[in-house]
Formats: sequence, structure tokens, C-alpha cells
Amino acid sequence: MLIFEKTVPGRRAFSLPALDVPEELLSNHIEEKYLAKTPPSLPEVSELDIVRHYTGLSRKSFGVDLGFYPLGSCTMKYNPKINEDIARFQGFAHIHPFQPEDTVQGAMKVIYDLDKFLCAITGMNRFTLQPAAGAHGEFTGLLIAKAYFKSKGQKRSVVIVPDSAHGTNPASATMCGFKTVQVKSDRRGCIDIEKLKEVLNEETAVLMLTNPNTLGLFEEDILKITEMVHDAGALLYYDGANLNAILGICRPADLGFDIVHLNLHKTFSTPHGGGGPGAGPVGVTEKLSPYLPVPLVDMKDDHYYFNYDIPHTIGKVGTFYGNFSILLRAYAYILTCGKEHIRKVGEIAVLNANYIMKKLSEDYHLPYKRICKHEFVISASEQKKYGVHAIDIAKKLLDHGFHAPTIYFPLIVDEAIMIEPTETESRETLDSFIQVMKEIAKDAREKPDSFRHSPSTTPVGRLDEVSAARKPVLRWEG
Repeated sequence: MLIFEKTVPGRRAFSLPALDVPEELLSNHIEEKYLAKTPPSLPEVSELDIVRHYTGLSRKSFGVDLGFYPLGSCTMKYNPKINEDIARFQGFAHIHPFQPEDTVQGAMKVIYDLDKFLCAITGMNRFTLQPAAGAHGEFTGLLIAKAYFKSKGQKRSVVIVPDSAHGTNPASATMCGFKTVQVKSDRRGCIDIEKLKEVLNEETAVLMLTNPNTLGLFEEDILKITEMVHDAGALLYYDGANLNAILGICRPADLGFDIVHLNLHKTFSTPHGGGGPGAGPVGVTEKLSPYLPVPLVDMKDDHYYFNYDIPHTIGKVGTFYGNFSILLRAYAYILTCGKEHIRKVGEIAVLNANYIMKKLSEDYHLPYKRICKHEFVISASEQKKYGVHAIDIAKKLLDHGFHAPTIYFPLIVDEAIMIEPTETESRETLDSFIQVMKEIAKDAREKPDSFRHSPSTTPVGRLDEVSAARKPVLRWEG
């Protein structure tokens, strides 16, 4: 039921004092065309109605605080509550972007220090913290690459992306005016070096790559790839969606990457349910630092200041200085972990993923039989023989109290199911998930018809996805 359907005429949740400004004074200062002719159509409900309505809705939602969220490629780890507490400190929560620098020195120190932390973790020279999401970071990074080649007088127009890449990679390249060229994966799930040789040329501006890649596999020929890209005069871009796997173990800069974007709402534990909020800082090597967006936060004489003196800057990419509350949460997370435990994040994430992969390989097809990193892809191709598809398995998982993994991605795996447990889940949770996945595989063999009505325990049952995509209902007519 919608809140509008609970309306009782005359019922109120609050009352305001009488207007003490003469109406004729208002009409003298506001043009007639801006004055409403009728009151807004708002629900008329009591405070108790509102509290019960939205509390009830919250109980119908699934989140990482309620259960396991094995969403491959998204790193949906637990969000420590100490980060939330710090983000609510009045000295941070009540500041305004238009305040003078002298009054927000604490916030500017957070930005300054976080830049340094991320440089230490990735090996980059400087970071901009303005981008508000991973895709926004990609866009920013590619604009930097474009500005770099323009300053050198080179008209490079092509961005290469692997066939297993995130869909935002070619989209960001297109938005920046580049053409995209796809490079195929080899039988082991990594970039086919011979195919890369065929597409690398003097028109190549950037190769966009994540390592480990979107199959959760480490690009073992990364140093060879780096050499090839740089020999062609191009830049190597690191899609940081999968940084969680190598956190504290190896650094993108040491692998030869020139540009990196990081998803703070993935690797650094900040919440990103419901599509936001997010943050996608972009780091670059020294030769690309002059092209970063303005301003950067620098320090002189123990005073933090906004530095707009960036010689070849691409300009601003955000209204203010990024999603500060998310930056603050990531800052707290890094300080809480410290150098030693940052490394453990990557190690435990990889251990958990390989543990599940090994257990499920007995019941599901494993297209790439090799050690994975933080995530892995299995295939429901065996279950498909009984008429059960990846989407059916995902729906069935909901009835067992687990959020579904990513399905049908990457596209190069038939009936793909992509699983990422992260480092924050316990052995008991992993074992429960494994047991349920095994039961589902058994049900697929013995009673495939049982999948037709899943999910049956959720607030909304099985939806007609085709109709939802082609005939979406976007407006409620009350």
C-alpha cells in the first residue's frame, strides 16, 4: 500500500505556526506565475502512520546488514558502524561547501590525507576525489588521457576494452569521444596477447583493464601487456572495481598502470545500496598530474588550501568537492585497518572466494579451472539441461534468505553466475550459502518444476521481466 492510500482528510503529522508575514508582502515580491493556485497533493496521515509505513517498508528490503550479499563485481561488504558514527560528527556533518577555507581545515585535512593514503595503496602520484561514482571516475580518467594526448599534439582516438569488461568502460569511452575496440579473451579467461597485438596501433589512446579481471582471474601477462601498450605510445587504465583482491598485496602503478579509478563504495566499505551514494577517486602517475581536475587540496605553512594552479587541468568534474561523507567513511576505514590489516582484507577475500569456488565446482560447471582472486564465475549450463537457468537459481536463492549473485555477466560465459563473498563473511555464512547452492543443484536435477514459482517467500513474487522491461509502469495514478 502506498502512503497516499492511507490518507484521511484532515489528519496531520505536524503543525506549523501561523504565517506572520503579511500575504500582500509576499505577493509583492513573488511573481504571480510562481504562486500555486491549489495546495500540493500530499498524503494526509499522522506521525504514527508515517513511522509504521516506512518501518514496514524497510523490513521488506534486503541489505548487507540483514544477510549475505554475494554480488559479483560489486564488493558488497559490511559497512562498519564506526564509519557511520564518524560521518555524523557535527564538525563534519554540519559544514557547508561555501564556508571559507579557514573554517573547514579539519575536512580539508581529511581530503589531503585520503589523497596520500590512496597514493600509498595504489602507487599513484596524486588523486582527485571529486568523481561521484566509478563510472564518473572512468569519465574523468579518460578526459585526462584525452587532454594529455592533445597537449602532445597526438590525435589518438581509440580505447581498447576486453570482452569481459564492465559495460561502463565502453560507455565512458564513447562519452569522451573515443571509438572502442574489443579484444578477445583466451581460453584461460585473460586477454589474448596475440589479439591485443592485432588491435594496438598508433591510434590507440588507452587500454582499459581491471586486474584481477571481471572473471576474478589475475592477468598473469600484465607486465607484457604494459610493455606492449607503452611501446605503442598509449596509456594503461586501471578499472578499480576489483582492487579488493590485491589490496595491500600489489599496487596498480607497480604493474604499469598510468591512471586508476577506485570505487570507495566497494573496496573501502562505504555503503552503496540503492544505487548510491558513491565515490570514484581518480589517481594518476606524475606525468599526468598536471591534467587533474581543480581544485586539489594542498598544504602550506600548516594551512590547507584549495589549489587551482594546475597547469593543464581538465577543469572541475563536480559541483563541489566530491561526496564528502563517503570520503570520510573511507578515510575512517583505512585508518581502522592500518597497513597490516589492509593487506589481510585482500588475502581473506581471496581465500573466501576460492573456498566457495572449490566447494561449488562439484555441482556446477567451472569454465575456468584455476585459482581465482576475490570472485569467480560458475555456469548453470549443467542445470540448463533440466530446464533450469541462472535466473531460476538466483530466484530460488531468495527463498533461502540469500541475496542473488550477479547473473549473465560476464557475457562470455554461458549461464554465468558471478559470486563474490568479500572478506567480511564468516566461515559459517559461507558454509550455509554453499549448502543452499548444493540443494538448489540437486533440485534442478530432481524437481526442476519447483523453480517456476520462486521466489515465493518475498514481498513480491516472480515478476514478468519482459513486460517490466518493455512496458514499465513508472507513475502511480491514484
